[in-house]
Amino acid sequence: MDRYLDEFLNYLVVEKGLAANSLDAYGRDLRRYLDHLQRRGIIRPAAIAQGEVLSFLETLKALGLAPRSRARSLSAVRSFHRFLCRENYAEVNPTQLLEAPRMLRPLPRLLSIAEVDKLLTAPQGDSPLALRDRALLEVLYATGLRVSELVNIQQSEINRDLGCLSTLGKGSKQRLVPLGEVALAAVEEYLARGRQAFKPRIRCATLFLNRRGTGLSRQGFWKILRRNAELAGIQGQIYPHMLRHSFATHLLENGADLRAVQAMLGHADISTTQIYTHVVRERLKQVHHQYHPRR
Repeated sequence: MDRYLDEFLNYLVVEKGLAANSLDAYGRDLRRYLDHLQRRGIIRPAAIAQGEVLSFLETLKALGLAPRSRARSLSAVRSFHRFLCRENYAEVNPTQLLEAPRMLRPLPRLLSIAEVDKLLTAPQGDSPLALRDRALLEVLYATGLRVSELVNIQQSEINRDLGCLSTLGKGSKQRLVPLGEVALAAVEEYLARGRQAFKPRIRCATLFLNRRGTGLSRQGFWKILRRNAELAGIQGQIYPHMLRHSFATHLLENGADLRAVQAMLGHADISTTQIYTHVVRERLKQVHHQYHPRR
């Protein structure tokens, strides 16, 4: 079955233009699926029946995977079987009548404005590390970028005259995002007095560098975020997407248009952005319950 998986992943790259992170997720889910089939003695696409897919989903549930993770795996398996039928490797799609696991979409966790202020001021001093970390955090909160977009910013993608940056998001879609005066000033200070101290490798055009002079990884940024969260005294777990959630929610709380927030986040479907309107409503309800004299 491995050759069919290789063909499918190649199809996702060549014909669908899938991003590397999404391709990795498809690969992980489908390798787990093929391992399950192999354990059950299934070695040909035509031999896969609906019961085999249901058995796989039950296995995922037994492993403790959340409904969202199981639904993502089923989506990958569905796409794989559609490909097998399209290429005439199988006549029947065993996933055609299956429903995704039901799930309630949890509201995203975010930081308060006060917590964001503490985090952004955590990198103190004028050392190259402090200048870099300050610019990183300011840019992330100013733009709501995904962490993969943040660490891949190129110097040429910063437009100082317009005060914005260009980024390549999911599906290789390019968008312009306003940067703001504070974040732009932090970037300019980092470029003037910080970046060269990391001894950038020849032809390394990535904006944010690590100690080796190459581009930061997502894991590298995660460590930077956790370190500065500790310095800021922020309690509880913090992860990069929390700043993206905070960016969107704080904009909506201050009257931003939902369509504008959708464009800045790079969401293809506005229903994805609407989760933040639920967050705002929940926060308003909490404030009303806490402060209204006749609650």
